[in-house]
Amino acid sequence: MVTANTLVVDGDEHQPVPVGMRYEHGKVVPHLTVAERVARGKAARAEVPRSSHAGFVPGANRPDPVALLEQQAVSRVPELVPIRYGRMLVSAFTFYRGAALIMASDLAGTPRSGITTQVCGDAHLMNFGAFASPERRLEFGINDFDETCPGPWEWDVKRLAASFVIAGRDRGFSTKERSRVLLAMLGEYRSSMQRFAALPNLDVWYAHIDVEAAMNELRSRVGAAARKRAEANVAKARTRDSLQAFDKLTRVVDGQRRIISDPPLIEPIDDLYQGMERDQILDFVRAVVRSYRRTLSSDRRHLIEDFQLADVARKVVGVGSVGTRAWIVLMLGRDGTDPLFLQAKEAEASVLEEFVGRVDQRSHGERVVHGQHLMQASSDIFLGWDHVQGVDGVERDFYVRQLRDWKGAALVETMDAPTMAFYARLCADALVRAHARSGDRIAIASYLGSSDVFDQALVEFSEAYADQNERDYDALVRAEKDGRITVQRGI
Repeated sequence: MVTANTLVVDGDEHQPVPVGMRYEHGKVVPHLTVAERVARGKAARAEVPRSSHAGFVPGANRPDPVALLEQQAVSRVPELVPIRYGRMLVSAFTFYRGAALIMASDLAGTPRSGITTQVCGDAHLMNFGAFASPERRLEFGINDFDETCPGPWEWDVKRLAASFVIAGRDRGFSTKERSRVLLAMLGEYRSSMQRFAALPNLDVWYAHIDVEAAMNELRSRVGAAARKRAEANVAKARTRDSLQAFDKLTRVVDGQRRIISDPPLIEPIDDLYQGMERDQILDFVRAVVRSYRRTLSSDRRHLIEDFQLADVARKVVGVGSVGTRAWIVLMLGRDGTDPLFLQAKEAEASVLEEFVGRVDQRSHGERVVHGQHLMQASSDIFLGWDHVQGVDGVERDFYVRQLRDWKGAALVETMDAPTMAFYARLCADALVRAHARSGDRIAIASYLGSSDVFDQALVEFSEAYADQNERDYDALVRAEKDGRITVQRGI
Protein backbone atom coordinates (compact mmCIF):
# COMPACT_ATOMS: atom_id res chain seq x y z
CA MET A 1 0.00 0.00 0.00
CA VAL A 2 1.26 3.48 -0.88
CA THR A 3 0.87 5.97 1.95
CA ALA A 4 1.44 9.70 2.12
CA ASN A 5 4.89 9.00 3.48
CA THR A 6 7.29 6.55 1.85
CA LEU A 7 7.38 3.03 0.48
CA VAL A 8 10.63 1.05 0.37
CA VAL A 9 11.09 -0.78 -2.91
CA ASP A 10 14.45 -2.53 -2.32
CA GLY A 11 16.41 -0.03 -4.38
CA ASP A 12 15.00 -1.17 -7.74
CA GLU A 13 14.33 1.93 -9.81
CA HIS A 14 12.80 -0.21 -12.55
CA GLN A 15 9.86 -1.37 -10.47
CA PRO A 16 6.50 0.25 -11.32
CA VAL A 17 5.95 3.52 -9.47
CA PRO A 18 2.35 4.62 -8.68
CA VAL A 19 0.98 7.75 -10.35
CA GLY A 20 1.94 10.87 -8.43
CA MET A 21 4.97 9.23 -6.86
CA ARG A 22 8.67 9.15 -7.71
CA TYR A 23 11.76 7.16 -6.78
CA GLU A 24 14.30 8.80 -4.42
CA HIS A 25 17.20 7.26 -2.50
CA GLY A 26 15.71 3.77 -2.27
CA LYS A 27 12.15 4.86 -1.53
CA VAL A 28 9.04 5.83 -3.43
CA VAL A 29 7.96 9.31 -2.33
CA PRO A 30 5.20 11.70 -3.42
CA HIS A 31 5.70 14.39 -6.05
CA LEU A 32 5.26 17.52 -3.94
CA THR A 33 4.37 21.02 -5.07
CA VAL A 34 6.75 23.90 -4.41
CA ALA A 35 4.51 25.09 -1.59
CA GLU A 36 4.51 21.63 -0.02
CA ARG A 37 8.30 21.46 -0.24
CA VAL A 38 8.64 24.87 1.40
CA ALA A 39 6.28 23.70 4.14
CA ARG A 40 8.38 20.55 4.55
CA GLY A 41 11.46 22.66 5.27
CA LYS A 42 9.65 24.90 7.72
CA ALA A 43 8.20 21.88 9.52
CA ALA A 44 11.70 20.40 9.84
CA ARG A 45 12.92 23.72 11.24
CA ALA A 46 10.16 23.73 13.83
CA GLU A 47 11.00 20.19 14.89
CA VAL A 48 14.80 20.61 14.77
CA PRO A 49 15.61 24.31 15.26
CA ARG A 50 18.61 25.67 13.38
CA SER A 51 20.14 26.81 16.66
CA SER A 52 20.13 23.19 17.90
CA HIS A 53 23.11 22.46 15.62
CA ALA A 54 25.36 24.68 17.77
CA GLY A 55 28.16 23.21 19.85
CA PHE A 56 29.40 19.68 20.27
CA VAL A 57 29.46 17.62 23.45
CA PRO A 58 30.81 14.05 23.13
CA GLY A 59 28.39 11.39 24.29
CA ALA A 60 28.93 9.48 27.51
CA ASN A 61 29.51 6.26 25.57
CA ARG A 62 31.60 7.80 22.80
CA PRO A 63 33.80 5.13 21.18
CA ASP A 64 37.57 5.28 21.60
CA PRO A 65 38.76 7.10 18.44
CA VAL A 66 41.88 4.94 18.15
CA ALA A 67 39.72 1.81 18.38
CA LEU A 68 37.67 3.06 15.41
CA LEU A 69 40.83 3.47 13.35
CA GLU A 70 42.00 0.01 14.41
CA GLN A 71 38.61 -1.35 13.36
CA GLN A 72 39.16 0.04 9.87
CA ALA A 73 42.67 -1.42 9.74
CA VAL A 74 41.38 -5.00 10.02
CA SER A 75 40.38 -5.18 6.34
CA ARG A 76 43.36 -3.21 5.02
CA VAL A 77 46.78 -4.26 3.77
CA PRO A 78 48.66 -4.81 7.07
CA GLU A 79 52.03 -3.48 5.94
CA LEU A 80 50.45 -0.21 4.75
CA VAL A 81 48.47 0.64 7.89
CA PRO A 82 51.54 2.16 9.67
CA ILE A 83 51.87 4.58 6.73
CA ARG A 84 48.29 5.69 7.29
CA TYR A 85 49.01 6.38 10.96
CA GLY A 86 52.19 8.22 10.02
CA ARG A 87 50.33 10.51 7.63
CA MET A 88 47.57 11.17 10.15
CA LEU A 89 50.11 12.06 12.86
CA VAL A 90 51.71 14.88 10.86
CA SER A 91 49.22 17.35 12.39
CA ALA A 92 45.70 17.68 13.77
CA PHE A 93 44.68 18.73 10.25
CA THR A 94 46.02 15.58 8.56
CA PHE A 95 44.49 13.52 11.38
CA TYR A 96 41.09 15.02 10.54
CA ARG A 97 41.50 13.99 6.89
CA GLY A 98 41.72 10.35 7.98
CA ALA A 99 39.07 10.53 10.69
CA ALA A 100 35.87 10.33 8.62
CA LEU A 101 34.61 7.31 10.58
CA ILE A 102 35.24 9.04 13.91
CA MET A 103 33.25 12.09 12.84
CA ALA A 104 30.45 10.00 11.33
CA SER A 105 30.09 8.30 14.71
CA ASP A 106 29.93 11.71 16.38
CA LEU A 107 27.49 13.21 13.87
CA ALA A 108 25.11 10.32 14.47
CA GLY A 109 24.41 11.83 17.89
CA THR A 110 23.75 15.37 16.63
CA PRO A 111 20.38 16.85 15.56
CA ARG A 112 19.13 15.90 12.07
CA SER A 113 16.78 17.97 9.93
CA GLY A 114 15.30 14.80 8.47
CA ILE A 115 15.93 15.96 4.87
CA THR A 116 18.01 13.41 2.97
CA THR A 117 20.27 14.01 0.00
CA GLN A 118 23.18 12.17 -1.58
CA VAL A 119 26.11 13.19 0.60
CA CYS A 120 29.84 13.06 0.02
CA GLY A 121 30.37 11.57 3.48
CA ASP A 122 33.88 13.06 3.72
CA ALA A 123 33.42 16.65 2.60
CA HIS A 124 36.56 18.22 4.08
CA LEU A 125 38.22 21.07 2.21
CA MET A 126 40.94 18.87 0.64
CA ASN A 127 38.32 16.66 -1.04
CA PHE A 128 37.41 19.52 -3.38
CA GLY A 129 39.46 20.52 -6.38
CA ALA A 130 39.81 20.96 -10.12
CA PHE A 131 39.21 18.25 -12.70
CA ALA A 132 38.64 18.00 -16.45
CA SER A 133 35.19 17.69 -17.95
CA PRO A 134 34.70 15.44 -21.02
CA GLU A 135 34.59 18.65 -23.07
CA ARG A 136 38.10 19.49 -21.73
CA ARG A 137 37.00 22.34 -19.50
CA LEU A 138 38.64 22.72 -16.13
CA GLU A 139 35.86 22.55 -13.51
CA PHE A 140 35.76 22.74 -9.72
CA GLY A 141 33.84 20.46 -7.40
CA ILE A 142 33.93 17.53 -5.00
CA ASN A 143 36.54 15.02 -6.14
CA ASP A 144 36.38 12.18 -3.59
CA PHE A 145 33.34 9.95 -3.19
CA ASP A 146 34.62 6.90 -1.30
CA GLU A 147 32.10 7.49 1.51
CA THR A 148 29.14 8.74 -0.52
CA CYS A 149 25.62 7.53 0.25
CA PRO A 150 22.20 9.01 0.99
CA GLY A 151 22.27 10.85 4.31
CA PRO A 152 21.59 14.11 6.16
CA TRP A 153 22.74 17.07 4.07
CA GLU A 154 23.91 18.92 7.17
CA TRP A 155 26.54 16.25 7.90
CA ASP A 156 28.46 17.30 4.79
CA VAL A 157 28.16 20.96 5.79
CA LYS A 158 29.38 20.26 9.31
CA ARG A 159 32.38 18.22 8.14
CA LEU A 160 33.34 20.91 5.65
CA ALA A 161 32.91 23.73 8.17
CA ALA A 162 34.98 21.97 10.84
CA SER A 163 37.73 21.33 8.31
CA PHE A 164 38.12 25.07 7.72
CA VAL A 165 38.45 25.74 11.45
CA ILE A 166 41.07 22.99 11.80
CA ALA A 167 42.97 24.22 8.73
CA GLY A 168 42.72 27.80 10.02
CA ARG A 169 44.23 26.77 13.33
CA ASP A 170 46.97 24.94 11.44
CA ARG A 171 47.71 28.19 9.56
CA GLY A 172 47.77 30.20 12.78
CA PHE A 173 44.59 32.23 12.06
CA SER A 174 42.95 34.03 14.96
CA THR A 175 39.48 33.11 16.22
CA LYS A 176 38.07 36.18 14.45
CA GLU A 177 39.75 35.24 11.15
CA ARG A 178 38.46 31.68 11.38
CA SER A 179 34.97 33.00 12.08
CA ARG A 180 35.10 35.19 8.96
CA VAL A 181 36.15 32.21 6.85
CA LEU A 182 33.33 30.09 8.26
CA LEU A 183 30.67 32.76 7.88
CA ALA A 184 31.78 33.27 4.27
CA MET A 185 31.37 29.55 3.62
CA LEU A 186 28.08 29.12 5.45
CA GLY A 187 26.57 32.31 4.06
CA GLU A 188 27.45 31.14 0.57
CA TYR A 189 25.90 27.72 1.18
CA ARG A 190 22.67 29.31 2.39
CA SER A 191 22.37 31.98 -0.32
CA SER A 192 23.42 29.59 -3.08
CA MET A 193 20.82 27.04 -1.95
CA GLN A 194 18.20 29.80 -2.12
CA ARG A 195 19.26 30.52 -5.72
CA PHE A 196 19.12 26.85 -6.68
CA ALA A 197 15.72 26.45 -5.05
CA ALA A 198 14.36 28.98 -7.56
CA LEU A 199 15.91 27.32 -10.63
CA PRO A 200 14.19 24.86 -12.99
CA ASN A 201 15.31 21.25 -12.62
CA LEU A 202 17.37 21.14 -15.83
CA ASP A 203 19.21 24.35 -14.95
CA VAL A 204 20.24 22.77 -11.65
CA TRP A 205 21.48 19.66 -13.45
CA TYR A 206 23.53 21.59 -16.02
CA ALA A 207 25.13 23.94 -13.47
CA HIS A 208 28.89 23.71 -13.03
CA ILE A 209 31.75 25.82 -11.67
CA ASP A 210 34.18 26.87 -14.38
CA VAL A 211 37.68 27.31 -12.95
CA GLU A 212 38.57 30.18 -15.27
CA ALA A 213 35.49 32.12 -14.14
CA ALA A 214 36.42 31.42 -10.52
CA MET A 215 39.96 32.65 -11.19
CA ASN A 216 38.60 35.91 -12.62
CA GLU A 217 36.67 36.46 -9.39
CA LEU A 218 39.68 35.51 -7.27
CA ARG A 219 41.84 38.12 -9.02
CA SER A 220 39.54 40.88 -7.77
CA ARG A 221 39.44 39.63 -4.16
CA VAL A 222 42.99 38.70 -3.08
CA GLY A 223 46.48 40.10 -3.22
CA ALA A 224 49.05 39.70 -6.00
CA ALA A 225 51.00 36.92 -4.27
CA ALA A 226 47.88 34.81 -3.71
CA ARG A 227 46.78 35.37 -7.33
CA LYS A 228 50.15 34.26 -8.63
CA ARG A 229 50.13 31.07 -6.56
CA ALA A 230 46.59 30.23 -7.64
CA GLU A 231 47.34 30.81 -11.33
CA ALA A 232 50.44 28.62 -11.15
CA ASN A 233 48.42 25.90 -9.41
CA VAL A 234 45.73 25.97 -12.11
CA ALA A 235 48.38 25.82 -14.84
CA LYS A 236 49.95 22.81 -13.09
CA ALA A 237 46.58 21.05 -12.94
CA ARG A 238 46.30 21.19 -16.73
CA THR A 239 49.55 19.21 -17.02
CA ARG A 240 48.42 16.40 -14.71
CA ASP A 241 47.22 13.77 -17.15
CA SER A 242 48.13 10.29 -18.39
CA LEU A 243 51.10 11.64 -20.37
CA GLN A 244 52.54 13.31 -17.28
CA ALA A 245 52.00 10.14 -15.25
CA PHE A 246 53.55 8.14 -18.10
CA ASP A 247 56.74 10.23 -17.99
CA LYS A 248 56.94 10.19 -14.20
CA LEU A 249 55.88 6.64 -13.35
CA THR A 250 57.25 4.47 -16.16
CA ARG A 251 60.48 3.52 -17.92
CA VAL A 252 61.50 1.20 -20.74
CA VAL A 253 62.71 -2.26 -19.63
CA ASP A 254 63.91 -4.67 -22.32
CA GLY A 255 62.02 -2.69 -24.92
CA GLN A 256 58.75 -2.69 -22.93
CA ARG A 257 57.13 0.06 -20.85
CA ARG A 258 57.05 -0.82 -17.15
CA ILE A 259 55.84 1.02 -14.06
CA ILE A 260 58.77 2.11 -11.88
CA SER A 261 59.10 0.39 -8.52
CA ASP A 262 59.13 2.76 -5.54
CA PRO A 263 58.23 0.64 -2.51
CA PRO A 264 56.15 0.87 -0.45
CA LEU A 265 54.34 3.63 -2.37
CA ILE A 266 54.40 1.95 -5.80
CA GLU A 267 54.95 -1.80 -6.18
CA PRO A 268 54.61 -3.41 -9.63
CA ILE A 269 53.02 -6.84 -9.88
CA ASP A 270 56.40 -8.43 -10.64
CA ASP A 271 57.54 -7.39 -7.15
CA LEU A 272 54.30 -8.13 -5.32
CA TYR A 273 53.66 -11.56 -6.80
CA GLN A 274 57.08 -13.14 -7.04
CA GLY A 275 56.73 -16.81 -7.85
CA MET A 276 53.71 -16.24 -10.11
CA GLU A 277 53.98 -15.98 -13.87
CA ARG A 278 53.61 -12.40 -15.13
CA ASP A 279 51.40 -13.52 -18.03
CA GLN A 280 49.08 -15.28 -15.59
CA ILE A 281 48.61 -12.10 -13.57
CA LEU A 282 48.12 -9.96 -16.66
CA ASP A 283 45.52 -12.39 -17.99
CA PHE A 284 43.67 -12.00 -14.71
CA VAL A 285 43.82 -8.18 -14.96
CA ARG A 286 42.63 -8.29 -18.57
CA ALA A 287 39.59 -10.25 -17.45
CA VAL A 288 38.93 -7.67 -14.74
CA VAL A 289 39.19 -4.78 -17.22
CA ARG A 290 36.84 -6.56 -19.62
CA SER A 291 34.35 -7.07 -16.79
CA TYR A 292 34.62 -3.45 -15.63
CA ARG A 293 34.09 -2.10 -19.15
CA ARG A 294 30.53 -3.45 -19.07
CA THR A 295 29.67 -0.70 -16.58
CA LEU A 296 30.66 2.00 -19.10
CA SER A 297 28.43 3.52 -21.78
CA SER A 298 28.79 2.00 -25.26
CA ASP A 299 31.01 4.77 -26.64
CA ARG A 300 33.40 4.50 -23.66
CA ARG A 301 33.51 0.72 -24.08
CA HIS A 302 34.50 1.22 -27.71
CA LEU A 303 37.23 3.68 -26.73
CA ILE A 304 38.80 1.51 -24.05
CA GLU A 305 38.95 -1.44 -26.48
CA ASP A 306 41.51 0.57 -28.47
CA PHE A 307 43.96 0.26 -25.56
CA GLN A 308 46.05 -2.75 -24.57
CA LEU A 309 47.19 -3.68 -21.07
CA ALA A 310 50.90 -3.04 -20.46
CA ASP A 311 51.55 -3.14 -16.70
CA VAL A 312 49.95 -2.99 -13.25
CA ALA A 313 51.16 -1.81 -9.83
CA ARG A 314 49.81 -1.21 -6.34
CA LYS A 315 49.90 2.44 -5.29
CA VAL A 316 49.45 4.07 -1.90
CA VAL A 317 47.04 7.02 -2.10
CA GLY A 318 45.66 9.73 0.17
CA VAL A 319 45.51 9.77 3.96
CA GLY A 320 42.30 8.09 5.06
CA SER A 321 42.47 5.67 2.11
CA VAL A 322 45.94 4.34 2.89
CA GLY A 323 45.79 0.59 3.37
CA THR A 324 42.87 0.02 1.05
CA ARG A 325 43.88 -1.69 -2.17
CA ALA A 326 44.55 0.77 -4.98
CA TRP A 327 45.98 -0.32 -8.32
CA ILE A 328 47.29 1.70 -11.24
CA VAL A 329 46.86 0.13 -14.65
CA LEU A 330 49.01 1.22 -17.60
CA MET A 331 47.36 0.79 -20.98
CA LEU A 332 48.77 1.76 -24.39
CA GLY A 333 46.85 2.97 -27.44
CA ARG A 334 47.97 3.52 -31.02
CA ASP A 335 51.64 3.05 -30.09
CA GLY A 336 54.04 3.04 -27.14
CA THR A 337 53.65 6.78 -26.60
CA ASP A 338 49.85 6.85 -26.32
CA PRO A 339 49.13 5.98 -22.66
CA LEU A 340 46.02 5.67 -20.56
CA PHE A 341 46.55 5.33 -16.80
CA LEU A 342 43.58 3.94 -14.89
CA GLN A 343 43.24 3.69 -11.13
CA ALA A 344 41.25 0.83 -9.60
CA LYS A 345 40.50 1.70 -5.99
CA GLU A 346 38.98 -0.63 -3.42
CA ALA A 347 35.52 0.43 -2.26
CA GLU A 348 34.52 -0.67 1.22
CA ALA A 349 31.32 0.17 3.09
CA SER A 350 30.78 3.91 3.56
CA VAL A 351 31.69 5.14 7.05
CA LEU A 352 28.14 6.50 7.21
CA GLU A 353 26.47 3.16 6.56
CA GLU A 354 26.44 2.07 10.18
CA PHE A 355 24.55 5.23 11.10
CA VAL A 356 22.21 5.84 8.12
CA GLY A 357 21.54 2.30 6.88
CA ARG A 358 22.74 -0.02 4.12
CA VAL A 359 22.93 1.42 0.62
CA ASP A 360 20.85 -0.37 -2.02
CA GLN A 361 23.57 -0.79 -4.66
CA ARG A 362 24.79 -4.35 -5.11
CA SER A 363 28.45 -3.39 -4.73
CA HIS A 364 30.27 -0.56 -2.99
CA GLY A 365 32.04 0.24 -6.25
CA GLU A 366 28.64 0.85 -7.80
CA ARG A 367 27.70 2.94 -4.76
CA VAL A 368 30.70 5.22 -5.31
CA VAL A 369 30.03 5.60 -9.04
CA HIS A 370 26.31 6.19 -8.50
CA GLY A 371 27.05 8.86 -5.90
CA GLN A 372 29.65 10.58 -8.06
CA HIS A 373 27.31 10.73 -11.05
CA LEU A 374 24.63 12.27 -8.82
CA MET A 375 26.85 14.84 -7.12
CA GLN A 376 29.48 15.82 -9.69
CA ALA A 377 28.61 18.06 -12.63
CA SER A 378 31.01 16.19 -14.96
CA SER A 379 32.43 12.77 -14.18
CA ASP A 380 35.45 10.95 -15.59
CA ILE A 381 34.56 9.26 -18.90
CA PHE A 382 36.15 6.01 -17.64
CA LEU A 383 34.35 5.96 -14.28
CA GLY A 384 33.01 2.46 -13.64
CA TRP A 385 33.07 -0.40 -11.15
CA ASP A 386 33.66 -4.11 -10.72
CA HIS A 387 33.36 -6.91 -8.18
CA VAL A 388 36.55 -8.96 -8.19
CA GLN A 389 37.78 -12.20 -6.71
CA GLY A 390 41.47 -11.51 -6.26
CA VAL A 391 44.41 -13.84 -6.70
CA ASP A 392 44.18 -14.37 -2.92
CA GLY A 393 40.65 -15.72 -3.36
CA VAL A 394 38.99 -12.83 -1.49
CA GLU A 395 36.11 -10.98 -3.17
CA ARG A 396 36.32 -7.18 -3.15
CA ASP A 397 34.58 -4.19 -4.74
CA PHE A 398 36.46 -1.62 -6.80
CA TYR A 399 35.71 1.52 -8.72
CA VAL A 400 37.82 2.61 -11.68
CA ARG A 401 38.69 6.04 -13.09
CA GLN A 402 41.61 7.77 -14.75
CA LEU A 403 44.60 8.17 -12.47
CA ARG A 404 45.05 11.79 -13.47
CA ASP A 405 42.89 13.99 -15.64
CA TRP A 406 43.79 17.61 -14.98
CA LYS A 407 43.37 17.05 -11.26
CA GLY A 408 44.34 19.93 -9.00
CA ALA A 409 44.12 20.52 -5.25
CA ALA A 410 44.14 23.72 -3.22
CA LEU A 411 47.41 24.88 -1.64
CA VAL A 412 45.95 25.25 1.84
CA GLU A 413 49.39 25.47 3.42
CA THR A 414 50.00 28.82 1.66
CA MET A 415 46.59 30.44 2.10
CA ASP A 416 46.08 33.66 4.02
CA ALA A 417 42.68 34.27 5.65
CA PRO A 418 41.09 36.21 2.72
CA THR A 419 42.17 33.53 0.24
CA MET A 420 40.80 30.78 2.48
CA ALA A 421 37.51 32.67 2.76
CA PHE A 422 37.27 32.79 -1.03
CA TYR A 423 38.08 29.09 -1.26
CA ALA A 424 35.49 28.34 1.44
CA ARG A 425 32.80 30.06 -0.63
CA LEU A 426 33.88 28.07 -3.69
CA CYS A 427 33.62 24.78 -1.78
CA ALA A 428 30.21 25.76 -0.41
CA ASP A 429 28.97 26.57 -3.89
CA ALA A 430 30.17 23.18 -5.15
CA LEU A 431 28.52 21.40 -2.23
CA VAL A 432 25.23 23.18 -2.86
CA ARG A 433 25.29 22.07 -6.51
CA ALA A 434 25.83 18.49 -5.38
CA HIS A 435 23.07 18.57 -2.77
CA ALA A 436 20.64 20.43 -5.04
CA ARG A 437 21.04 17.80 -7.77
CA SER A 438 20.24 14.86 -5.52
CA GLY A 439 18.01 16.19 -2.72
CA ASP A 440 15.08 18.50 -2.05
CA ARG A 441 16.78 21.85 -2.59
CA ILE A 442 13.55 23.75 -1.93
CA ALA A 443 13.05 22.09 1.47
CA ILE A 444 16.71 22.65 2.44
CA ALA A 445 16.50 26.33 1.43
CA SER A 446 13.28 26.68 3.42
CA TYR A 447 14.92 25.05 6.45
CA LEU A 448 17.90 27.42 6.29
CA GLY A 449 15.77 30.52 5.79
CA SER A 450 17.17 33.97 5.13
CA SER A 451 18.79 34.68 8.51
CA ASP A 452 22.22 33.50 9.68
CA VAL A 453 20.93 31.42 12.62
CA PHE A 454 22.23 28.16 11.11
CA ASP A 455 25.51 29.85 10.14
CA GLN A 456 26.19 31.07 13.66
CA ALA A 457 25.27 27.69 15.12
CA LEU A 458 27.81 25.94 12.89
CA VAL A 459 30.55 28.41 13.79
CA GLU A 460 30.06 27.31 17.39
CA PHE A 461 29.84 23.64 16.39
CA SER A 462 33.00 23.79 14.27
CA GLU A 463 35.16 25.37 16.94
CA ALA A 464 33.92 22.82 19.48
CA TYR A 465 34.53 19.95 17.10
CA ALA A 466 38.01 21.24 16.28
CA ASP A 467 38.74 20.97 20.01
CA GLN A 468 37.50 17.37 19.95
CA ASN A 469 39.63 16.63 16.90
CA GLU A 470 42.71 17.85 18.76
CA ARG A 471 41.89 15.57 21.69
CA ASP A 472 41.50 12.63 19.29
CA TYR A 473 44.79 13.51 17.61
CA ASP A 474 46.47 13.51 21.03
CA ALA A 475 44.96 10.07 21.68
CA LEU A 476 46.64 8.74 18.52
CA VAL A 477 49.94 10.33 19.63
CA ARG A 478 49.64 8.51 22.96
CA ALA A 479 48.78 5.25 21.18
CA GLU A 480 52.11 5.45 19.35
CA LYS A 481 54.04 6.26 22.55
CA ASP A 482 52.37 3.34 24.35
CA GLY A 483 53.25 0.94 21.55
CA ARG A 484 49.59 0.29 20.79
CA ILE A 485 50.06 1.17 17.09
CA THR A 486 53.01 0.92 14.72
CA VAL A 487 53.78 4.12 12.80
CA GLN A 488 55.82 4.68 9.65
CA ARG A 489 56.55 8.36 9.08
CA GLY A 490 57.77 10.45 6.19
CA ILE A 491 56.13 8.35 3.45
